[in-house]
Amino acid sequence: MAVIDVVNSKGEKVSERELSDALFNVAAKTSVLHEVVTAQLAGRRSGTASTKRRSEVSGSTRKLYRQKGTGRARRGDIKSPLMRGGGVIFGPHPRSFASKVSKKVRKLALKMALTSKLQENELVVLDKFDLEKVKTKDFIEIVQALRLDNALIVTDNKDEILELSSRNVPRIKVLRSEGLNVYDILKYKNLVLLEPAINDIEGRLLA
Repeated sequence: MAVIDVVNSKGEKVSERELSDALFNVAAKTSVLHEVVTAQLAGRRSGTASTKRRSEVSGSTRKLYRQKGTGRARRGDIKSPLMRGGGVIFGPHPRSFASKVSKKVRKLALKMALTSKLQENELVVLDKFDLEKVKTKDFIEIVQALRLDNALIVTDNKDEILELSSRNVPRIKVLRSEGLNVYDILKYKNLVLLEPAINDIEGRLLA
């Protein structure tokens, strides 16, 4: 079982924390991570692009001119896809891009992502954030003390002061433990876990 230092807002060690091997010692498989991240990003696509088919375009169905005798190519109505303003052939229509990934695979991918952060020494366990009021300057001072410039901060519950203080800081994201996902873990260089959040994550993934 791995042991990691727990630090305070000044970057000073205050205690140690044991991390479960079932959560932080899982062999990574690129194919599993790729499948989950791809499904997650696909699910974010709006899929609202839409074009009108020939039957949906407004206009007369009258034949533009007679079939023969004009010397020109034969022509149907003004809604033909070959005409300007006509319908679109094989154009996009509203659809869902979401793909289903089993709960077991999603849990496995999360464990792999957490393991990778621990193995690459990019995991920081923080006892708490000492913020008395909403102030970005105070938040930046804590981040600088922890030597973080690109990090995902995971809390155990809603912390409005922390969330509001950090929202204008680039390359920093605050996320609650129930919203923890593979894409955000891999996107940010460092993963900062508030110590109480580890219990929530363990309860969610080891249940």
